[in-house]
Amino acid sequence: MADFPSKVTTETGSQNAQQGGNSFSGLAANATARMDMSFIKSIPSALMMAQIVLGLLHWALIASSPYMWAPANGWVLFVAVTFWLLTSILFLMILFGAQRRLAAVPWPLVVMVYHGVATILYLTAFLANATSVQPFYHSYFFGHMAAAAFFGAVVMVAYGVSAFFSYLDWKGDGGNAATSTVPT
Repeated sequence: MADFPSKVTTETGSQNAQQGGNSFSGLAANATARMDMSFIKSIPSALMMAQIVLGLLHWALIASSPYMWAPANGWVLFVAVTFWLLTSILFLMILFGAQRRLAAVPWPLVVMVYHGVATILYLTAFLANATSVQPFYHSYFFGHMAAAAFFGAVVMVAYGVSAFFSYLDWKGDGGNAATSTVPT
């Protein structure tokens, strides 16, 4: 029994020590190693971050006013919150490389369609928001609704620009052998 500890290997413990174990710094180092840093520095990433920040501001302005005075603002709030959530999820999926694990999905096409649909629905939400500002003219919430209409327009433009860049990514040469061969 005295020689028992010399026969035990502790490979699992050394792996945990190398990877940081259960500590927060090890978890942060592991998450940072999985992040796509080239995506963070790209224009589509900056546009998605702008969509998230401005979209949050847009739906917060709508939600902080009595949007029941104008029934169209229910649609505006639905579009704003839905696309804020979906854009946040898509941003995190791309940031952490989930699209590489789901190789069967045509990601450039999916992202292009997503941004196109978001642009169209944000256009309808912006128009509904802009036309419903007038009933709030003599109230405290006129500024909220006018600012929400402005930020709705800015977010719509950001989605439109993202749709354009997504289109360029979708139409770009993705390493297809048929497009890279020279005919003889």
